[in-house]
Amino acid sequence: MSHATDSPITFYRLHGCPYCERVARLLDEFDLDYHSRFVEPLHSKRDVVKRVAGVRSVPVVVDETTGVTMAESANIVDYLESTYGDGADTGASAATAGGAD
Repeated sequence: MSHATDSPITFYRLHGCPYCERVARLLDEFDLDYHSRFVEPLHSKRDVVKRVAGVRSVPVVVDETTGVTMAESANIVDYLESTYGDGADTGASAATAGGAD
C-alpha cells in the first residue's frame, strides 16, 4: 500500500480522530492504495471537505474507482468491507452517504 497522490482513493482525515483511525486501519488491512489529506482541526475551516462531500465532518472517502464519495465512519467501513473485503461484490454500485463523526 502506498500513500501516493495518484491513488484512486482519497481519505480526508484529522490527526487523532478515532473514527478516522478506524477507517485507516481498514484501508491498510485491505492493502488499498490511498492518499491521506489531513484537514483543519477547526470544523468551520474544513471547506475542502465541504466542497467534496457536502459535510465538514471527517472521515470522508472518495473512491474514484467506483465513483463513491462517502462520509460517516460506520458507512465507510460497511462500504469498504462490501467492496474490497472477503465478500466483495465486483459490481459494486456507487453510493453517497453523509453523517457526522
